[in-house]
Amino acid sequence: MALDQTQTTYGIAELAREFGITTRAIRFYEDKGLLSPARDGQRRIYASRDHVRLRLIMRGKRLGFSLDEIREMIDLYDLDPTEVSQLKMFIDKLQARREQLRRQQDDIIETLAELDQLEDQSRGLLADREARRKAVG
Repeated sequence: MALDQTQTTYGIAELAREFGITTRAIRFYEDKGLLSPARDGQRRIYASRDHVRLRLIMRGKRLGFSLDEIREMIDLYDLDPTEVSQLKMFIDKLQARREQLRRQQDDIIETLAELDQLEDQSRGLLADREARRKAVG
């Protein structure tokens, strides 16, 4: 892939620093086909397209999407530059993720209530046992 000399390019260390990730993570995304840098010998040269893709990968990960879901959304841009298909899919994924998080939130609330109940019950038993120990000893 030939790079336009007027196009902004990035080195792997520069991207790693900017996004707060390791160069190993960037190479992993490359291995997964999410990034496709040009090469100058052994040196990877990332174009603006890779920079945008990395930003989308990081956002997707932060939102809890899998790499396969992220790839699916990113690849849609290549098929539909108007971004209509990508945005529709993104909205669907956001709704599904929100529902998943709400279910997890309900589970967490229920678990916290159970923990509170068990802790109160255990504290009562402990106080009872300590009172018996003092009465005997």
